[in-house]
Amino acid sequence: MAFRKDFVWGGASASYQIEGAAAEDGRGPSIWDMFCKEPGRVLNGSTGDVAADHYHRYQEDVDIMKQLGYKGYRFSIAWPRIFPEGDGKLNGKGLDFYDRLLDSIIAAGIIPYATLYHWDYPYALFRRGGWMNPDSPRWFADYAAAVAQRLGDRLKNYITFNEPQCFIGISYDSTEHAPGIHFPIWDTLLMAHHVLLAHGRAVQAIRAAVKDSQIGYAPTCSAHYPATDSPEDQEAARKAFFHIPPDRCFWSVSLWSDPVFLGKYPDELYTLHGPHMPKIGADDLRIISEPLDFLGQNIYNGMEIRAGGPLGAEIVPRKDGYAFTAAKWPVTPESLYWGPKFLWERYKKPLYITENGLSCADVVSLDGKVHDPARIDFLHRYLRCLKKAAEEGVDIRGYFHWCVTDNFEWAKGYTDRFGMVYCDYQTQRRIIKDSGYWYRDLIQNNGEEL
Repeated sequence: MAFRKDFVWGGASASYQIEGAAAEDGRGPSIWDMFCKEPGRVLNGSTGDVAADHYHRYQEDVDIMKQLGYKGYRFSIAWPRIFPEGDGKLNGKGLDFYDRLLDSIIAAGIIPYATLYHWDYPYALFRRGGWMNPDSPRWFADYAAAVAQRLGDRLKNYITFNEPQCFIGISYDSTEHAPGIHFPIWDTLLMAHHVLLAHGRAVQAIRAAVKDSQIGYAPTCSAHYPATDSPEDQEAARKAFFHIPPDRCFWSVSLWSDPVFLGKYPDELYTLHGPHMPKIGADDLRIISEPLDFLGQNIYNGMEIRAGGPLGAEIVPRKDGYAFTAAKWPVTPESLYWGPKFLWERYKKPLYITENGLSCADVVSLDGKVHDPARIDFLHRYLRCLKKAAEEGVDIRGYFHWCVTDNFEWAKGYTDRFGMVYCDYQTQRRIIKDSGYWYRDLIQNNGEEL
């Protein structure tokens, strides 16, 4: 028996990627609404104005999840739907939508997990400095409190942030994502610190409102794995996993998770950027490291590592390349064994895999079905590795496939399909893919037949 009897098998989504209804019922604009209006930023000029129209079709989507036997559903709440100006006056109609969605999820016998921030930052707050503003942790905490006070009688599982590596690093360093403005290192480190403070203050706000809450956090990572089982290669992979790359500082695991779970920034960060670090208040790290109930980790892939090189760890050259997904991401199932293993060793927190999946070139076949054997094969390989980690004692509580339906894939628009449910964006028709039925059967046997 690998997976615990109460293991949560589910799917994940994000508000801007699926909801649509971008200007309905008082929702204010987010940075992604504005980014999409800027020519050349998003492939084919696509926007999330309609997306998968989940705002109007949520019941159909929940019914599909129930049909497939989901135990949990991880969705995100749109901050500008709750506070159109980011703070100040609350939009009751925005909360009404999540009231309806929550009731629907619970009625289907599915456990709701809500992410408070999955990248749709209120544009009004961005114009006030966004994460640069020292008031930004309070803004986020006030928003978290409003959600918890309204929904906390039914909503018990909260995730504060999704992938700060992306919404700081890819947004303000490499600039592919909204708002797509490059900032110098001292400003991005300041924003990172404010995000972490916002996380801690939100945890405090949720605990105050919902006494029986379960709270986590969902960063992402490149889950590197050893080339061999030798102790030297294993240690090299562990080092590479938590290393802070000088040229990709904001993609690291330790920068975003050490302060939250260990109460300190990693020494390597000070070695690299000591003069650029923001001023850290006397209580900041205590607030940032407010106790959590679980670590959510998004893992898609990693790189093979061996001992050697100047740092004692180096990527193994793959002259024959990797197998790749339709998004050109490498297929590395080992990352779903070694990633959880290394995280469990370092942080000792129960784990949820809060995102994992792949983009495929999915089409509706002549028989009216969507056959996606590559997705089934990918999930079979990855989940066997996760099962091995669980068998060896890693405390893994659940797995959320990314994603439930096809959706707006950020700067790539609608060119990548990650869902187990096909979405025809012209008609909004849903078609369960072969992988959805495969996943249904997996859930029924709790992964025992992997």
